[in-house]
Amino acid sequence: MAGLGKASANVAAGTMVSRVTGLIRNIVLTAALGLVGSKAADAFGAANQMPNTVFTLISSGLLAGVIVPQIVKAVKTHDDRGSAFVSKLLTLGVVVLAGVTVLAVIAAPVLVEVYAGEFTDYAKALTLALAYWCLPQLFFYGLYALVGEVLNARRIFGPYAWSPIANNLVSIAGFSVFIAMFGTYESAKGWTPAMVALMGGTATAGIVVQAGILFLFWRRAGLHVRPDFRWHGIGLRDIGRLAGWTFLMVVAGQIAGAVQVHIVGLASGDAAANATLQYAWLLFMLPFSVIVLSLGTPYYTRLSEHVAEGRKDAVTADLSSLTRTVGIFMVGVLAAMLAAIVPLSRIFTTSPDNAVAFGWVLGAYLVALLPLSFQFGIQRTFYALKDTRTPFVYTLVQSVLVIATALTARALVVQDVLPVAWLAVAIALGQSIANIVQFALAIALLRRKIGSLELGGAAQGIGRFLLAAIPAGAAGWLAFTLLGGVGGWTVSDRFLGFVGAALIGLVTLAVYVGLLALMRTPELTTAGRALRRFLPGR
Repeated sequence: MAGLGKASANVAAGTMVSRVTGLIRNIVLTAALGLVGSKAADAFGAANQMPNTVFTLISSGLLAGVIVPQIVKAVKTHDDRGSAFVSKLLTLGVVVLAGVTVLAVIAAPVLVEVYAGEFTDYAKALTLALAYWCLPQLFFYGLYALVGEVLNARRIFGPYAWSPIANNLVSIAGFSVFIAMFGTYESAKGWTPAMVALMGGTATAGIVVQAGILFLFWRRAGLHVRPDFRWHGIGLRDIGRLAGWTFLMVVAGQIAGAVQVHIVGLASGDAAANATLQYAWLLFMLPFSVIVLSLGTPYYTRLSEHVAEGRKDAVTADLSSLTRTVGIFMVGVLAAMLAAIVPLSRIFTTSPDNAVAFGWVLGAYLVALLPLSFQFGIQRTFYALKDTRTPFVYTLVQSVLVIATALTARALVVQDVLPVAWLAVAIALGQSIANIVQFALAIALLRRKIGSLELGGAAQGIGRFLLAAIPAGAAGWLAFTLLGGVGGWTVSDRFLGFVGAALIGLVTLAVYVGLLALMRTPELTTAGRALRRFLPGR
């Protein structure tokens, strides 16, 4: 348990620094391209989203779901501790990634029509030019995920969490050079080849560095790896069966995401659109990445080990422990983000009105923050059981709902029932509704597969957290109102937005922790131990 706690702290610290530098990166990028109503920001967002979407889906499904259990098994059962197996697996992965990347670059014009079909001709042309620079990220994102998951399976968790910091630093430098040379450029017209190369090249160079850094830690894995094209004998049929369902899950998610991006293009240049959805989602995912992934990644390796040992009681105990630990943090963070949502949004936008528009989109996403956080453990349990078919089933349901809600929002806008300014909000809310349904279905299917999940105690704990979070959130919103609200200093510029969000968040969290202490919440002790791991000397 001590080793798991140390690993969680290392991952959490790296992820936190990564997300902070990523936040700075995104602030610099919005300074360069604008956000709400910016066609240039929407074009870059669409071009850069193509490889990003694939990476997100692959890293959370195919690699984490298939490779980690296979490597853990190989390490335990093979005489060479898995070296030959990993050699063959990585060789296969690199070949597949290279092929997919080449095909994606060739199909760039088609991808632009899929993702940016509602853009103006100028915006489409800019999106295509940027896409040629951004799509090679596919290979390096995949390489980063492949090597990172091998290191995770060998209980080397830190590099995977810390290497994105280098990517962010490269991006901050490149985008700053863009601002110095060209200033803020929100129009889709007048882009020169040098501007396209600097913006797109910076984004891709960061990913190259991020992937390359992992190889500096490869020796610590204790594996002797070399190119090996003799893929027979590594269980391709078994891996293919598992990866096949995950691939279908990737396809479902890709289609749903493409529909959202395509439809929200109707608002590009006039209101919150693709770039707003992306930045709101990134901000929404910030606590998820720092807390859920940091705690959950080491837990997942242990889950895989307990499944391999046939210890169902240990699996449900791991799931309950992860749910409680994640819950006490995420409920408090949700209350703080809702209370400070307008100042928080001002960090990325150019005016108070744009901050309010961004805040509505972020708020629509936050509806599903808790279900998405708790689903992490459920989905990783399926993966540890080598079941990728069931996650495909509930992800397919989610994807259908995402598409249906996006199409409904578009129809309402076309019929002048819904103002175009609310299109992005409607799409984000549809995403949240789909995520909630997905979570409920995942729980039901896991219970049917392994029996009782023993989550009664965890559910009671979540109830206590929510009971404390409601008055805490109200206290935070009162603080925002007393500081002037939308017309106050906390929304007057980006820096003061950051300061205001920090103050309001601290008020909210202080009340939240105080109420939990008054209720003698036992999980508060666990949370305290998790926080103390970040203190010097711990």
